Amino acid sequence: MNLKIDDVRSRFIKHFDGSTGSIYASPGRINLIGEHTDYNDGFVFPGAVQQGMIAEIKPNGTRNVRAYSIDLKDKVEFSLDDEKGPKATWARYIFGVCREMMALGVPVGGFNTAFSGDVPLGAGMSSSAALESVYAFALNDLWGDNKIEKMELARVGQRTEHKYIGVNCGIMDQFASIHGKAGSLMRLDCRSGEFKYYPFDPKGYKLVLVNSCVKHELVGSPYNDRRKSCENVAAKINAKHPEVKSLRDATYEMLDEVRPEVSKEDAMRAHYVIGERERVLTVCDALEKGDYETVGHMMYETHYGLSKEYEVSCEELDFLNDIAKQEGVTGSRIMGGGFGGCTINLVSEELYNNFVKVAVDKFAEKFGKKPVIIDVVIGDGARKLE
Repeated sequence: MNLKIDDVRSRFIKHFDGSTGSIYASPGRINLIGEHTDYNDGFVFPGAVQQGMIAEIKPNGTRNVRAYSIDLKDKVEFSLDDEKGPKATWARYIFGVCREMMALGVPVGGFNTAFSGDVPLGAGMSSSAALESVYAFALNDLWGDNKIEKMELARVGQRTEHKYIGVNCGIMDQFASIHGKAGSLMRLDCRSGEFKYYPFDPKGYKLVLVNSCVKHELVGSPYNDRRKSCENVAAKINAKHPEVKSLRDATYEMLDEVRPEVSKEDAMRAHYVIGERERVLTVCDALEKGDYETVGHMMYETHYGLSKEYEVSCEELDFLNDIAKQEGVTGSRIMGGGFGGCTINLVSEELYNNFVKVAVDKFAEKFGKKPVIIDVVIGDGARKLE
């Protein structure tokens, strides 16, 4: 992490009583492939990154949490026993994690905390999951005697998003933040919770994010709307094929059967998700053989599906994907929820410098600002630092 423990500690000392507590870290994540599949019970292929959140925490002997966001320069105090919780969104993440840990029987007490992050906001690297995970891990360590298993800590973060933030996310982001391992990606079955580590050391290639630094303001909740589209189609298929519980179980043939009963838009969304399940499994096989050309081909197919079928791309991301193709990049696609953020690119080392230069120059020429290049290093999951 680029974040310095000393920076967090100095702010903690300044804003509280001068004493020190315990320091924890949890990372953001990338996802090689498997986008918008987690809430459809499908497979995803994430890895933790070196950027993340660092938090210092010290029990204060009360029922109140006093939290300071170093990056926002904002301080909030709330009671653990207040069911409504704080208004500030960033503080609601911490409040939600506290309440969910308490619901699991962890006797959480009041504490003082300061935290900071270096996950680029709006880049689709899941700064929110890093925030949830660092507190879930810390509370389990401080009050739970580490009795809550890691997958349940990930679910604590997911339930926090659902119940306290209003985002019906899947489990991938929190899973990756908690379970990450340096040098490994993970294939997660979002239905069963089973996962497998895949060593990821692509000789001759680099993974690089190109952050468009764009986040389009969206009316309503397009994320939740797309989830609803998927559930609509799954319900129609289930009526004819009771074994199909979600789109993870569906085939293109089943989708064709119900097309007359669903909207064109819903059918398009479902077509993408069914295809993405197959692409993830293809990538797993390709990685085991060291076949990065196939991995890259699947990434381009995913971008097409996200752009044209799931419709979560935007002009800037499609432009970056086109540049990657033109420059001979092995694979490129949108990463994250979409509507802005990053492309993730699998680039051969000999093309890397030229690709970065061309992407930055052409993007700046067209959109009037430079994208940010983020080299990906796969790092460890949630942990205690000191």
